[in-house]
Amino acid sequence: MTTKKILPQITERIQVAKSRLFTIEQIDLTFSNGEKREYECLAGKGRGAVMIVPMLDKHTMLLVREYCGGTHTYELGFPKGLIDAGESAVEAANRELKEEVGYGANNINLVHTVAMAPAFFDAKMTIFLAEDLYAEKLPGDEPEDLELVPWPLADYRQLLQEPDFNESRSIAALLLVKDHLGGIL
Repeated sequence: MTTKKILPQITERIQVAKSRLFTIEQIDLTFSNGEKREYECLAGKGRGAVMIVPMLDKHTMLLVREYCGGTHTYELGFPKGLIDAGESAVEAANRELKEEVGYGANNINLVHTVAMAPAFFDAKMTIFLAEDLYAEKLPGDEPEDLELVPWPLADYRQLLQEPDFNESRSIAALLLVKDHLGGIL
């Protein structure tokens, strides 16, 4: 059972830093018990992002290996990207598929929406399952071609052991899709 909590009052919001990708805000809060705190958080752009679990067939997922600047490593995960202005989440998912893996999908189904570090970041990611793929490539913004890695869904436990498959959003997507498709395994 959940109890209804009273949200703290925002008394001031100040931009403390901004880059090409991020805006950091200081938020001054007063809680219902009178306590005052300053929080710093990354401000989201409001449109959100998508992650797609593409299925090549009933049993095979398609992952990508791409460079990640935050860790200076190549990581294995699912295709993902931001929702562009004027674009629905489903449209963004299909566009990202075409840009990152060279496929579109006739069937794209919502699996779940997850928050990404909500204590520090105002952003959500919508996870989709993409099936009935067809070949179509759009130019993307990646600096190099992404490595495509087919993986049997039934071998998901082995995927969880791979040292370069450790991004929490991809792990969540894998387990949510495995549960969503439960009867196939």
